[in-house]
Amino acid sequence: MQLVVARVGRAHGIKGEVTVEVRTDEPELRLAPGQVLATEPPETGPLTIESGRVHSGRLLLRFVGVTGRDGAEALRNTLLVAEVDPEQLPDDPEEFYDHQLVGLQVVTTGGEPVGEVTEIAHPPAQDLLVVTRPDGGEVFVPFVEAIVPTVDIRGRRVVVDPPPGLLDAGAGGASDEAGA
Repeated sequence: MQLVVARVGRAHGIKGEVTVEVRTDEPELRLAPGQVLATEPPETGPLTIESGRVHSGRLLLRFVGVTGRDGAEALRNTLLVAEVDPEQLPDDPEEFYDHQLVGLQVVTTGGEPVGEVTEIAHPPAQDLLVVTRPDGGEVFVPFVEAIVPTVDIRGRRVVVDPPPGLLDAGAGGASDEAGA
């Protein structure tokens, strides 16, 4: 199974380094020197990581064969894709791969059906479960233990304990209304 593990950002400096937006909880494994990653679009890869370092809180990578700023800038917005065994689980039992969560049914702690996880959004602040409701609307649920106390992969469900208003149509967490 192929998983997106990072997105290439802007070039950093003049020697071919790029910033990356990390999309994996295991960057030390997935983005380590020597890793060969497929790319999206495919014509920009595969790319082999030559080196990596953290600078001012951002991960910088250098790829084999990319030696200057122009080459690095040409990779901007490229998705880095790793091949992962679909049965492989993260080392931490409280972590999950996106593909494990997509398709799970979402219910409240009271057993009320909410919908199905259709996507995991990774904005800078906090991961969000994108839940599609039976009526076609969407709800964005912050993926934090206080709101999502139970993830049952084998039972194919997620239990949520939403704060008041999170699941209401037109609330900050819902996007199923046409306009303001």
